[in-house]
Amino acid sequence: MSDGSGPDRGSDNISSTELSEFEFTMITFFYGFSRWVEMCMNSADVRGLKALDILVMHATHSRARGLSPNEIAATLNIDDMHLVTYSIKKLLAAGLVMPVREGRHQGYVPTETGEAACRGYLKIREEYLLASLRHLREDRAEINHAGRILRLLTGLYDQAGRFAVGDAASRRQIPPPPVRTKR
Repeated sequence: MSDGSGPDRGSDNISSTELSEFEFTMITFFYGFSRWVEMCMNSADVRGLKALDILVMHATHSRARGLSPNEIAATLNIDDMHLVTYSIKKLLAAGLVMPVREGRHQGYVPTETGEAACRGYLKIREEYLLASLRHLREDRAEINHAGRILRLLTGLYDQAGRFAVGDAASRRQIPPPPVRTKR
């Protein structure tokens, strides 16, 4: 049994050290992936967009109908709506997406320019990234497994975050409201 000061070598449970290593790897992966997304779109002759803008555009491209900002946020697991709406405004101004209305549903779809940008991105991804990954043929199952693990961990991190916020709120001493002496 571990005293909490280091990894428990006799247990199959994940240790704090292993979790820290995983989290550090995720941080470096996140920034590497963000850089890749931006460089790939720049190579497709679309400049000035940040990674989130590009991911929002791809979310609209991947669906048969227009997605609302809430649907885009849910698709990308973003809870800060102003980030999504700001990206949509940038994409609208660049002429890469346009609004569509289907009954009461308002969504966004790529314009022809946006479709061409997504096709260019996918072509560059195929040429440079997938070509490199093809050398890892035997690791295809591992890549699929890693994707499943990351989706599972996303849920666990979200749940742990909600528990931590709820627990912190229940421990807080909430001061009474100020007494007003003047009317």
